[in-house]
Amino acid sequence: MTASPSSATAIELDHVSFRLNGRPLLQDVNLSVKHGETLVLLGRSGSGKTTTLKLINRLLLPTSGEVRVNGLSTLAWDPIRLRRSIGYVIQEGGLFPHFTVERNIALVPAIENWPQPRVRARVRELLAAVGLKEELLSRYPSQLSGGQRQRVGVARALAADPPILILDEPFGALDPITRSEMQKEFRSLQQRMKKAVVFVTHDLREALLLGARVALLEEGCLIADLSVAQFKQSQNPLVLAYMEAFSGLPEQK
Repeated sequence: MTASPSSATAIELDHVSFRLNGRPLLQDVNLSVKHGETLVLLGRSGSGKTTTLKLINRLLLPTSGEVRVNGLSTLAWDPIRLRRSIGYVIQEGGLFPHFTVERNIALVPAIENWPQPRVRARVRELLAAVGLKEELLSRYPSQLSGGQRQRVGVARALAADPPILILDEPFGALDPITRSEMQKEFRSLQQRMKKAVVFVTHDLREALLLGARVALLEEGCLIADLSVAQFKQSQNPLVLAYMEAFSGLPEQK
C-alpha cells in the first residue's frame, strides 16, 4: 500500500516505544514533522536518535505506539515503497564504492524505471544543486574528498524527489570548514525544496542553525520538543546543560 501527502503532517510518532532484548531504547515518544519543516533530533550517543530514524523508514517496528508517514501507519505501507519515498543520508554519504558518481545518484530513478534522458537530466541538475562539477560524474567514491562524497550522498537522497529526508549525523565526519559549507548548502537546499526533514546530530550549534524545531532525547526519552527560539529560552535542566556546554552559538533565525 502507498500513500500521498493528505495533510500538513508528514511524519508522526504516537506514543512510540521500542525495546531490544527487553531494554528500552525509546520510551513513549510523541513527535510530528510537517511538510517543509526541519526537525533536529539532538542528543548524546545512545539517546534514541538513530532508533527513531529506523522506526520512520521501517527498518525497525515499534514495540508499542504507532509511526505514521503521510497519515498511514508504517505497518500498512509496502516497505519498499515507503523507503523509496524517503531520502536517507548518513556519514560519508553511504555511497556504493563500485558505482560511479553518476550511477550512485541515478540509483533510485533507475530502479523506478525513469527514462534515461530524464535520469541524466536529473543527475546533472542535482550535481549543480549541491555545488559539484559534471567532470566528477565518472569518478568513484574513493576518488572524491569527504565533502564531495557527502554532497553526492545528499544528491542521491534527493534524486527521485522524495517528500521526506532523514539524515543521520551526515556532516559529523567532515573537517570544520567543509562541515560549515555543507550546513550552509543544506540550509539553502531546504529553503528551496521544502522537504519534511528529520536531521540527527549531537552538535547543538548544528541543531540551532538547521532546525525549525529541536527535539532533545536522553536515554530514549523525549526531554524537550521546542522551536529554536524556545530552546534558547528554556529552563529545562538538560537544555541548560547543553546551552552551557556550547559557546558561540549561531544567531537566532
